[in-house]
Amino acid sequence: MSEPPVHMASAEFRRNGYRIIDWVADYLENVGQYPVLADVEPGAIAARMPPSAPEEPEPFERLIEDLDAVVMPGITHWQSPNWFAYFPANSSPPSVLAEVASAGLGVQGMLWSTSPAATEIESRVLDWLVELLGLPASWRSAGPGGGVIQMSASDATHAVLVVARHQNRVRGHAEDMVVYASNQAHSSVEKGCRVAGIGHCRVIDVDAEFAMRPDLLRTAVEQDLAAGRIPIAVVSAIGTTGTTACDPVEAIADIAETFGLWHHVDAAYAGTAMICAEFRGYQAGVERVDSYTFNP
Repeated sequence: MSEPPVHMASAEFRRNGYRIIDWVADYLENVGQYPVLADVEPGAIAARMPPSAPEEPEPFERLIEDLDAVVMPGITHWQSPNWFAYFPANSSPPSVLAEVASAGLGVQGMLWSTSPAATEIESRVLDWLVELLGLPASWRSAGPGGGVIQMSASDATHAVLVVARHQNRVRGHAEDMVVYASNQAHSSVEKGCRVAGIGHCRVIDVDAEFAMRPDLLRTAVEQDLAAGRIPIAVVSAIGTTGTTACDPVEAIADIAETFGLWHHVDAAYAGTAMICAEFRGYQAGVERVDSYTFNP
């Protein structure tokens, strides 16, 4: 008796690939007909699954059936035209197909040598975004800056705070360091401080437009210095998640430069709007900041 192939045979892979593409196409064509929110109780989906991992594989047809019977009842339909919640939504059919190609190649782009194409395409596309968003030319990969894709905007914020901590390592211990952000800033700032071991995340009050007040930021920095703490970074927002507020980047840059703070801009929410030149007034002063995050 011959052993079954380790991988799906090419002909079977092609056949099943057409099936799953048809399934996705049907879903996207009809997604507007589903209620956006899943009508299930906690634990309902897990109850439809076996308690232990199956020891034998199932036919691909059965997996398609499981998508309809097990997965779909518990889906919140982010692609629905009736979806008005969180902002990282609306994938496109070309992006779905690109995911298939990416998964098929299955490469790691952690170093140039592990996949030159992945590394160079990432750098070039991020250079395109520097130009499209009206960001400083020095942020291109050929200059002293350069972009890198993170798993999420939160991960990008965490990475920035680690950099700020590292740059200030000779000034004292991390538990004495301070990061500043408005009370409308994303929770990733506070979480990033915790992950990086930074002792203080100082919350600054906002004005009537929910933007950070530079005068209160300056006062907070001066008070921390007087108390022997080490101010290391400030996070400005271009479009806060809760209120879409935009902090005064230029005025905050004045304070950051005065006190030697790493100045990070979190544009996860509204950064994409900067592709339209008429909106770039909201990021006036961005050429003076040290780092920038957004969700394309």
